[in-house]
Amino acid sequence: MATATATVPAPSKRTIFEPDHDDYRESFRKFLAKEVVPGYPEWEKAQIVPRELFTKAAEFGFLAMEVPEEYGGSGAEDWRFNVVLAEEATRAGVGDAFAGPLLHTDVCLPYLITSASDEQRQRWLPGVASGERILAIAMTEPGTGSDLAAIATRAKKVDGGYVVNGAKTFITNGINADMVITAVRTSEDKHGGLSLMIIEREMEGFERGKQIEKIGQHASDTSELFFNDVFVPDENLLGPEGTGFLQLVSRLVPERLVLAVTSMAGAELAFEITLAYIKERKAFGKPIGSFQNSRFVMADLKTEIEITRCFVDRTIQRYVDGVATVEEAAMAKLKTTDLLNDVADKGLQLHGGYGYTTEYPISKAFLDARIAKIYAGTNEIMRELIGRGMGL
Repeated sequence: MATATATVPAPSKRTIFEPDHDDYRESFRKFLAKEVVPGYPEWEKAQIVPRELFTKAAEFGFLAMEVPEEYGGSGAEDWRFNVVLAEEATRAGVGDAFAGPLLHTDVCLPYLITSASDEQRQRWLPGVASGERILAIAMTEPGTGSDLAAIATRAKKVDGGYVVNGAKTFITNGINADMVITAVRTSEDKHGGLSLMIIEREMEGFERGKQIEKIGQHASDTSELFFNDVFVPDENLLGPEGTGFLQLVSRLVPERLVLAVTSMAGAELAFEITLAYIKERKAFGKPIGSFQNSRFVMADLKTEIEITRCFVDRTIQRYVDGVATVEEAAMAKLKTTDLLNDVADKGLQLHGGYGYTTEYPISKAFLDARIAKIYAGTNEIMRELIGRGMGL
């Protein structure tokens, strides 16, 4: 399937970025063009990216940048570099291929940075920085969905560690992962009974289910995980026992914001794909973009995109400044994912029958967009959070 690059405002026009981010963006665009785009069709068919993508991204400075220098990283703590990765991978049309490295970098790594002991840092971070030890996070279970408090995977305390039994599903990097940050229940306390521990590839009883077949996001490997009497040593407990819920909740704001970033970039990409098409495609002897309906649809979408972009950039800056709220992240996730789906749907409609074929990239945008309203908390949950933030 063909990929496409959006025509977007130059980074310098967005005041949340500085020259270092612009240089990093240009370098990453070149990396994507050379190392990702050529292999993308094959990876999309295989529904998984090669492990070498992680090590190659690390080699060029596009993986786990927050790892301190003493452990092999660059020590870059500026979250805006993660934003650049998310935006550019999406705009290059290979966002699902880079979803694994981005999850490794933006979602999983911060748990290790904030909660790992000195011994754990020395043991884990060098491999994480080099891309040789791939990270995943396992929260969702077959019966839990967005309800973290309903997690049922059990970790029974035994001499020297824990015995874990349970299952997780919809795990990104599930096949490739070497280290899985796993939410387990260590007591019956609804919230205080959750803990996080690292379950590693080599542990006996840790099994992966079949790769889950998805309607979109094909290059991102997604699988079930099964834990059958897996012994996890005490030294793999991440943070104190019983702090899992607090750790998970503390990371939901950036997780939802990075989804807002990719959704915003995806909406811009789908818009530009559609705009280029309707300027060229003719019906009744003239470009279909010249029809009033086309102009009005595109005018509405452009207005929504411009307004939403302002809110997303403001929220990014507020997060960098340390003042973004749970409600703001929920609003960003809700608005951008709804917008992405609206742009992709209307863009496909303007393509007519061709939009329903795999020959045109708008069909991929349409299919890839749908999951955005579900993961990182469904949009119904986002509405609940926003409502509660108003005291309702």
